[in-house]
Amino acid sequence: MESVIRAACIYGALLMLFRLTGNRSLGQISTFDFVLLLIISEAIQNGMVGNNYSLTNAFVLVITLVLIDFVLSLVKQRSRTVDKWLEGMPVVIVEHGRPLRERMDRARVADDDVLTAARLLHGLERMDQVKYAVLERSGEISIIPRDKAA
Repeated sequence: MESVIRAACIYGALLMLFRLTGNRSLGQISTFDFVLLLIISEAIQNGMVGNNYSLTNAFVLVITLVLIDFVLSLVKQRSRTVDKWLEGMPVVIVEHGRPLRERMDRARVADDDVLTAARLLHGLERMDQVKYAVLERSGEISIIPRDKAA
């Protein structure tokens, strides 16, 4: 039972940590972010398993983590508030070619990130060609280009 409690505590702590750091942290993962995640997983391993390194304990931990994730997905389906808190909401970060600095700073998104998405998705070269840029719940940036006639 101790392993289940440890796993639930670790899951909750990591959920809070990643929720507080925002969608951007996992949506656009860099090599550094990936290495950091590997280090975090290694660092928390001992906290979850304690002194019990048995195969049975490993299975109990995996089942506990998957079960918590499953239950949270059911709760998110039934509660818009919980879904909004866990997954966040899409945020408009550029409007009519004008970066919304406060929102971009809060989401830790740079102009270069928006321009990269604009180039990759629509071949756009400048910010003034972007009608809207939206930081999606997944952490990806969606681009809506300005009308060519405008």
